[in-house]
Amino acid sequence: MKLVMAIIKPFKLDEVRDALTGIGVHGLTVTEVKGYGRQKGHTEIYRGAEYAVSFLPKLKIEVAVAAGSVEKVVEAIAAAAKTGQIGDGKIFVHSIDQAVRIRTGETDNDAL
Repeated sequence: MKLVMAIIKPFKLDEVRDALTGIGVHGLTVTEVKGYGRQKGHTEIYRGAEYAVSFLPKLKIEVAVAAGSVEKVVEAIAAAAKTGQIGDGKIFVHSIDQAVRIRTGETDNDAL
């Protein structure tokens, strides 16, 4: 089992969700996060004063999948989230040692 975690631009969420649904992924977790990488933020003008915005709004998507589905999920997220501009995001893959569905007690791949 693997946990695929992706940091994406907020306006790409619907496209990523549709892409994941299209390959059979029916559950995900979305968290609003802030951060920066090479994009390094930008400046904005508010009421005539210039402010540095160093942490940019992003979304973190987490999807638990069977190990055999990882490549398909990563490819779907990357294709749907790509704009070709700096700040498109990153995808990370973590191992999951154990999963339990609380309601039924199902474990591991059955719990996904």
